[in-house]
Amino acid sequence: MMILHSSPASPFGRKVKLAAAELGLDGLLLIENTETVVPAEAFLRQNPLGKIPVLITEDGQALYDSRVILEYLDHRAGGGKLLPADARRFDVLTMQALADGICDAAVVMTYEKRFRPEEFHYQPWLDRQQDKVSRALAVANARPPEMGTTLDAGCIALACALGYLDLRYEGAWRKDHPGLVAWLEEFSARLPAFERTKVKP
Repeated sequence: MMILHSSPASPFGRKVKLAAAELGLDGLLLIENTETVVPAEAFLRQNPLGKIPVLITEDGQALYDSRVILEYLDHRAGGGKLLPADARRFDVLTMQALADGICDAAVVMTYEKRFRPEEFHYQPWLDRQQDKVSRALAVANARPPEMGTTLDAGCIALACALGYLDLRYEGAWRKDHPGLVAWLEEFSARLPAFERTKVKP
């Protein structure tokens, strides 16, 4: 068995779970909920950055971050599935980067509000993060990624980003991005693991 250090709400951990499900590898995955605010020393030896997700392979190798883990899972499944081998690969990688950027900015805003007293919130910084999310959503809404025979890394990353915005920001993105709403409904129907990994607010 492989061990996945993650947390139920992590969009990056969810990305790994969905990728494993899409590739039929989820039965080889043991999920271990991992604390990152005050991480255990054993976990820091596996990932000195103290971040999730981390995948521990059967031979004990620690892989991080989510993009590296998806590369590994794709390799395990024979390659060219999550990450196409042809020129389309760069479209997929770019969409994954865009979606991960949405998550990065959204997580920063979440942590700012959760861990810093309100009087220390720096609104220009929060506005900058929100602008990143808004611009990225506009790009994705104008041209949602195509869903091929296998749901690729870009599709999976985008679905997890939208799911995180639903979780932490009450789905406020939906009213201005109908194309993405329809796209996410199709994605969810294609991959039942999306609903199974959903965390309620």
